[in-house]
Amino acid sequence: MQSEKSGILWVVGAFLIWGFMPIYWKHLEHVQSDEILTGRIMWAFVSTVLVVLLMKNGKQLFYDIRELWKSQSQFWGLFIATVLITANWFTYIWAVNHNYIVQTSLGYYINPLVSVLLGIFFLKEKLSSSQKIAFLLAFTGVIILTVSYGRFPWIALSLAITFAVYGFIKKNIKLDALRGLAIETLFITPFAVGYYIYLFIKGQAVFLHGDTKTDILLILTGIATALPLVMYAKGVRMIPLYVAGFIQYIAPTMMLFLGVVVYKESFGGIEMLSFSLIWAALILFTVSKVYESVLTKRSAHESSK
Repeated sequence: MQSEKSGILWVVGAFLIWGFMPIYWKHLEHVQSDEILTGRIMWAFVSTVLVVLLMKNGKQLFYDIRELWKSQSQFWGLFIATVLITANWFTYIWAVNHNYIVQTSLGYYINPLVSVLLGIFFLKEKLSSSQKIAFLLAFTGVIILTVSYGRFPWIALSLAITFAVYGFIKKNIKLDALRGLAIETLFITPFAVGYYIYLFIKGQAVFLHGDTKTDILLILTGIATALPLVMYAKGVRMIPLYVAGFIQYIAPTMMLFLGVVVYKESFGGIEMLSFSLIWAALILFTVSKVYESVLTKRSAHESSK
């Protein structure tokens, strides 16, 4: 029970950090999104490798890379996952700094539903009647938003799909969270370094050409990336999956609050209707999942008697 409480604290802490992240990116809105992403990749790699070395896990990191290379499907699977999470990071940063925080929150609200769709299509998982109704409600909410915007909510769906597919691929690759992030950023860091060199040659880089505060914030993007991921990975092992499912809605709820209340983004009656349908879908879906989990535990307990 004590470990479960500790796990909840770790996971809540991770989602609180993710929920506050729009404030961090807003302090860097004078920097182009491509440079922020480039710096984030480089400094995330530096930060994670330093921590791995400080924990004396350098040999284990090389062992992980060697084992990955032996399984080419896992190696290239992780590479594809890296490309997807890089696209996710860029979309998120760009959206926040172009006043689309509400759409980012929508993306992370519907992300769990996209994950389940992947399970249906690729793992042949079945949905209960209540879960089918939940999907219909969420789909209706997205359609209403699309019609009201007059354009496809590509930011929300890009975030939801890239993160869901990333998680789906990572689920089948057994790697420690910290060393896994080090390897992921290793894949893309050479491209990031090359792009930064291009920005410096062109005289377009803000890093080292602006104020000290901006330089520090760009460097700290590495820690801002690695810390919540490691906290989440540490905590999620100690708690039931349905509890993590409830907690994950902290981040998009905070993003929505920041977008509407702090940064005064548009949120009228149509948005309220759409989000209400999606919230209803998530409540119905999560409750049904909890019910399934309780029934499974109960039947397992009875069969063990």
